[in-house]
Amino acid sequence: MVATQPLPTTPIVDVATVFDVLRVPAGVYAPQDDSRLLLTAMAERDLVTGRRVLDLCSGSGILAIGAALLGADEVVAFDISAPAVACAIDNATVCGVEIDAREGSLPEALALGPYDVVVSNPPYVPDSNALPPKVGLSRAWHGGHDGRSLLDPLCLVAPDLLSDEGTMLLVQSEFADVERSLMMLRAGGLHARVVERLRIPFGPVLTANARWLEAVGMLESGRRHEELCVIRADKSAGSDT
Repeated sequence: MVATQPLPTTPIVDVATVFDVLRVPAGVYAPQDDSRLLLTAMAERDLVTGRRVLDLCSGSGILAIGAALLGADEVVAFDISAPAVACAIDNATVCGVEIDAREGSLPEALALGPYDVVVSNPPYVPDSNALPPKVGLSRAWHGGHDGRSLLDPLCLVAPDLLSDEGTMLLVQSEFADVERSLMMLRAGGLHARVVERLRIPFGPVLTANARWLEAVGMLESGRRHEELCVIRADKSAGSDT
């Protein structure tokens, strides 16, 4: 009897090491400190086990894959970039999980809602150009003059995205007006607060925009660091922080 080699198996990946195995081609937004902060917030609060999760602005799929590894019952991921969607699907396969990754944004996500958990790392970087580009990698971070071209619509419809006991986790920079996000979420009846903060040095995008941010009064002269914030918003005010 001839011996045969066993078929290769999908690698076993846990959420702590998922960053190490992701494959991110050129043209797809690679996970940065904001993705890591949001994934940590989701994992430490045990929000997704057995629940239906939406990852909006999925990029490489890091948060969708993290949710699946943490035991989500179903994970839907949306991104406006077709290469990003393909990347997320490929990375999910590498990590041995299933996600439903689709091309689209907020309207398409709303049509498939509601969700028990929504996680989002949306474009939030203020830019001297008011309108985000229609194509290109910069769509992953370009948030218009005030960084809120998607943040405002997302905060406005957050209650409609969430199930009755639903939770949203949203990451953004201080330069995109964290207080405005909290105000809008609370105006929609959600219990919203900042649950994580992280100070980091400017990356290439903010460094390129620094002089403009100084000129419009959004940045103190010479300062080259920002604070990232994770906002949690619940339909139930009694949820843990």
